[in-house]
Amino acid sequence: MAAYRNPNRSQAKHDLRAVIDSISTAVPPELVELRTLGRTMKRRADDILAYFDHDRTSNGPTEAINGRIEHLRGTALGFRNLTHYITRALLDTGGFRHQLHSLLR
Repeated sequence: MAAYRNPNRSQAKHDLRAVIDSISTAVPPELVELRTLGRTMKRRADDILAYFDHDRTSNGPTEAINGRIEHLRGTALGFRNLTHYITRALLDTGGFRHQLHSLLR
């Protein structure tokens, strides 16, 4: 978190890379979850550190879409018919809006 709050982006990127390197190499074998995190962070280091190369980067839009998908999935529980599920998805996302509003004119 400190790296993302650091106003010096190049220093923050360097510091975070050091953290990723230390987690991926200098963790005792007993800490299985931390070792797994280290491997994942090392594998995704370019994605993690891309924040410091691109100003005003955010995953907010992606999280918003994921939230809507999870909400839809939660409201559509119990549908056994794929057509009904698709209809529910279109209703939930406004996919029928143009057809419904044309009837209201």
